[in-house]
Amino acid sequence: MHTYYVYILTNQYNTVLYVGVTNNLERRVMEHKAGAQAGFTKQYKLTKLVYFETSPSVQDAIAREKQLKAGSRAKKLALVSELNPIWKDLLADY
Repeated sequence: MHTYYVYILTNQYNTVLYVGVTNNLERRVMEHKAGAQAGFTKQYKLTKLVYFETSPSVQDAIAREKQLKAGSRAKKLALVSELNPIWKDLLADY
């Protein structure tokens, strides 16, 4: 059985948020940190993992990702602040 992750990235100033989904959180965040793909996360230097949650199915993970993306910025900020109040990079050692 696989685990799927819904995650939130930000930049060093915590000004831009990105919500994504993956089946390998460490690999995917490392791709973001390396700027491996052109696009939104590379353009805004979104390399700081500040939140993630797990899901047992890809369908549930995608549904949660859509729910978070549809929510307000304030809701995303509150979610991160509740579980990661100092906005620490959860993969800072990598």
